[in-house]
Amino acid sequence: MAPPPSYQHYVWASGHFLLLLSSLRYVLAFVTFKAASAWWYKASYTGALVSYAIVCNKSLGTPQPNIAYLRRAMLDENVQYLLLALFWWTSKPITITLLPYMIFSLFHALTFTRTTLISQFLPPSPPATAGGAPGPHPLAKKLQVWVKANYDPAMKIVAYTELVIFARVILGAITFRNSLLSPIIYAHFLRQRYYQSAFTREALALATKKIDAIVRKPGNPPILLNVWDKGQMVIQRWAGVTLAPNATVPEPAQTAN
Repeated sequence: MAPPPSYQHYVWASGHFLLLLSSLRYVLAFVTFKAASAWWYKASYTGALVSYAIVCNKSLGTPQPNIAYLRRAMLDENVQYLLLALFWWTSKPITITLLPYMIFSLFHALTFTRTTLISQFLPPSPPATAGGAPGPHPLAKKLQVWVKANYDPAMKIVAYTELVIFARVILGAITFRNSLLSPIIYAHFLRQRYYQSAFTREALALATKKIDAIVRKPGNPPILLNVWDKGQMVIQRWAGVTLAPNATVPEPAQTAN
């Protein structure tokens, strides 16, 4: 029998539910052209900070004032999302930045509902065989199937959304709608995502291919192609390699038991 969830597990889940519900309220108001208080935006990222802080503490332990701990922390993708959430929490609201966190929280909230809430409040299914152990409630089975079937497509959406966010903060910096620091910080975040996420690599490869096809169309000014080629060269040098990783790193699941 699995041990009962700790109080941290409930706090972690509460953060995800807060994030999911608050961001839904804020995003729905945005897409329906209605006014929404920035409180909902702050509440969304407060939920993210709570959940990611618990996971980071669980995976990395108590923060240590040494280089080894700092290096481990900077390579942890939950730490990266925690720091990014802190940056968005302190910045002027940008609605689209909520979408990746919403998607992550949806899957975590559904998994928590399946593994913890349903088992506590709904009766299990009868044993499949005489004397066997009871099975999970049918609703739990349906949630498990849905999560498994939709996880990879959702992660692809996250990867493409994060590229759109990068374009948004670049344009925002040019038009003074967000700080000049935003694209710099987000560029570093995407650099880490590239090395850690196969979905991000796939999204970036497709986006690069699409842009390259547009830039190289006959009749375009030569300077456009020159800027594009030099831009890719600068990005490759800044990334440290030719953007061709040697191994695929799977997406780890964020949990807090």
